[in-house]
Amino acid sequence: MLLIPAIDLKNGECVRLEQGNMDKSIVFSNEPSVIAIKWQKMGARALHLVDLNGAFAGSTQNKEAILEILDVTKETDEYIPVQLGGGIRDLKTIEYWLDAGIHSVIIGTAAVKDPIFLKEACQVFPGHIMVGIDAKDGMAATDGWAKLSKYSVIDVAKRFEDYGVNSIIYTDIGRDGMLQGINIESTVDLARNVNIPIIASGGLAKIEDIENLCKFQSEGIAGVICGKAIYTGAVNFTEAQEKADELSDIDIDSIAQIYGV
Repeated sequence: MLLIPAIDLKNGECVRLEQGNMDKSIVFSNEPSVIAIKWQKMGARALHLVDLNGAFAGSTQNKEAILEILDVTKETDEYIPVQLGGGIRDLKTIEYWLDAGIHSVIIGTAAVKDPIFLKEACQVFPGHIMVGIDAKDGMAATDGWAKLSKYSVIDVAKRFEDYGVNSIIYTDIGRDGMLQGINIESTVDLARNVNIPIIASGGLAKIEDIENLCKFQSEGIAGVICGKAIYTGAVNFTEAQEKADELSDIDIDSIAQIYGV
């Protein structure tokens, strides 16, 4: 089970939101690249970047901060895959970020609204496309979580099984940033209904959440995004990853499962 620290970017700063509300943000650092190195030194094997401004604007808004993170992680001895979401809605943007050093781009709103674009992206950039499905009450949300679609999470996910998506990041909006615990039931239900590795997101509150997720690794849950809990100290990242390693199925390599490396 892979634990992936989240670095959410708003106006060039590392922040955390509550339930995706841009008006309820807590600034943890005005130097996101320093945060990236911190998590890497604590044992992170991948990083999850989100351009929050970009998610609402529909185009990249935190370019400088993202490039700085890529620069500092490249300087370290061990390669660490970095994934990026937020406002990625055309092939040109995907190509730019992959060339810049991003391993996987996360397509969210565009995946729900324009599945033909997602299919094309998977064909042009095989092995480098993730889908972000954000949900509220079982329904997929779009536009930076601002709008609910008419499609259920499982129905949306099933569309992508033959596209070549390398994983699905499933976020429970109601729990994100609230330290209320991961929605294990819904996450496992999704994993059981599709043949794509699932990365859980939203609500991580304590190490017991990690322990509970590890029980379902064989069902297709490959990782979990770690946000507010590791920033506030509610969860010690190093100890949590060590616990996940201890409990995980040794026959399942989450890094290879998600990133193919």
